[in-house]
Amino acid sequence: MTPSKAMVVPPKGWALAGWAFLPLRVFLGVTFIYAGMQKLANPNFFDANSPASIQAQLIAAARLSPIHVLIEHLLQFAVPLGLAIAIGELAIGVGILLGLWTRIAGLGGAVLSFSLFLAVSFHASPFYTGSDLVFFFAFMPFVVAGAGGVLSVDRLIARRAAAESGEGDPTPYAVSFASIQSFCGNLEGTTCTAQSGAACGPEGCPVLHGGHRSIVERKVPDGFDRRTVVIGSAVAGVAGVATVALAGATAGIGRALGRAPKAQSATGSFEGSTTTTGAGSGTTGPTPKGTMLGAASTVPIGGAATFTTPSGDPGVVLQPKKGVFLAYDAVCPHAGCTVSYSKAADLLVCPCHASEFTVNNGDVIAGPSPTGLTPYTVSEGPDGQLYLTS
Repeated sequence: MTPSKAMVVPPKGWALAGWAFLPLRVFLGVTFIYAGMQKLANPNFFDANSPASIQAQLIAAARLSPIHVLIEHLLQFAVPLGLAIAIGELAIGVGILLGLWTRIAGLGGAVLSFSLFLAVSFHASPFYTGSDLVFFFAFMPFVVAGAGGVLSVDRLIARRAAAESGEGDPTPYAVSFASIQSFCGNLEGTTCTAQSGAACGPEGCPVLHGGHRSIVERKVPDGFDRRTVVIGSAVAGVAGVATVALAGATAGIGRALGRAPKAQSATGSFEGSTTTTGAGSGTTGPTPKGTMLGAASTVPIGGAATFTTPSGDPGVVLQPKKGVFLAYDAVCPHAGCTVSYSKAADLLVCPCHASEFTVNNGDVIAGPSPTGLTPYTVSEGPDGQLYLTS
């Protein structure tokens, strides 16, 4: 065989892929089903106050990811995005494990893995230490070969469609080329009469190329293709309903068991404010002059509370440590969205474009905002109330 022919994949050379990749198929299927169920069963995954939440993960990813602009815009849709990822992982796992629409499930897994690579593990060094890129390439064989006709629903669908079309079993089987030569009537010595006397070999062999041709070769669908789509869609519909039911049951059981403790909100709210003159006095000193926000206890240690500034803008006051209070105008200088405190990241974050501001001084450290937040001065009075003094 010449070197050029040695590089040519013979017809149906992928036939053994189904058995060769069966262990990988089981691993990917079980792993993605587990990943999806784990997210759905964990209430904290959808709780912005938890360091394990999808919101905290997006905030962290936006700092270094090469697609940070996209992630910044997705931050405001964190919960729907997290739900889509969890259900997507569950659907991909079911499809790969059952061998149902395996190529589509493999494509979905590859896209999701590559997206996570760009968002999370792009800067892993060396590059092979990031698992997302490995998962991407692990899914590619199933995009190319599907389940390979091995222990799969796709095989059952193909056999059913072939039977209804009056064709034989389309399941591929690998045989040696010497076996084909032993029964082929086109072989004369070392040449093939069906190929005008060309050397007999796997390339262009009429036996190997016989039978039902793929839609790639035919360019247009036939009855077999249409039956495959109809039967496959019906089975996929049933599997989809079962997957959604499994997702709902998993989420319900996870919350009922309460194994993941619910993260407490780190943000309170002052109901109103009152202007004071400073003439009165408390038990240990004068009442600060300014606008009374409310009880200092409204602001949890390591948390925040919202209020309305004298100009009418939303504001946020924080207590990074006991007795230390910091306040800022909560309007992001970039596009006017209202920032909020992320306890998981210990940052003030804009939900619209993911600008990030420090708690200590309100300076901008990431995002499109051109400047930091406008600071206010707050003081705790002897009466236990907080006052906005400037």
